[in-house]
Amino acid sequence: MVEIGANSGPPPPAGFGGASDGHNEYKKNDSAEGLLGMLEQIIADSKALEAEAVRDEKASKKAYDDFVQKTNDSIETKEAEMGNKTKRRSQKESNLVSDEKEKATAIMELDQLGMQKLDLHQSCDFVVKNFEVRQTARDQEVDALGQAKAILSGAKFEALLQTS
Repeated sequence: MVEIGANSGPPPPAGFGGASDGHNEYKKNDSAEGLLGMLEQIIADSKALEAEAVRDEKASKKAYDDFVQKTNDSIETKEAEMGNKTKRRSQKESNLVSDEKEKATAIMELDQLGMQKLDLHQSCDFVVKNFEVRQTARDQEVDALGQAKAILSGAKFEALLQTS
C-alpha cells in the first residue's frame, strides 16, 4: 500500500518556507502605505467623479425635459396659430368671392345705367335739336285752335284770316 501523507508535494523552494529559514514573520512594508493611500485616493476620486457624473446626468435630463416641454408647447402654439390663420384665410377668401360677385353686379348695373344714359341722351339731343321747330309748330297749332274756337263761337272767317 501506498501511504499518502499531508505533505505529498515537493518541498518549497528556499526563502519560502518554514521556521527553518527565518521568514515566517510578516513585516509591514514601508512602501505599502503610499500605495494604499494612492488606491484610497483613486477610490475617493472615482466616487467623486461618479457623483458629479450622476449630478450632471440629472441636470442634462432636466434640461432635456424642459427643452421637450418648451418644444411641445411651441408646437401647440404654432398649430393653434396655424389653425387661426387658416380660419382667417378662408374667411377672407369667402369675403373676396362675395366682393367679386358684388363687383360684377355693380359693373353690370353701371353698364345698364350707361345704356340708359345713352338712350336718354339721344332722346334729349333730339328734343334740343328740334325744339325751335317743335315750338313753332306748337305756336301754329295754338293759333289754329284759337281760330277754330273763334269760328265755332261765331266769328267771321275773313276777319280771322286778316289777323294771321
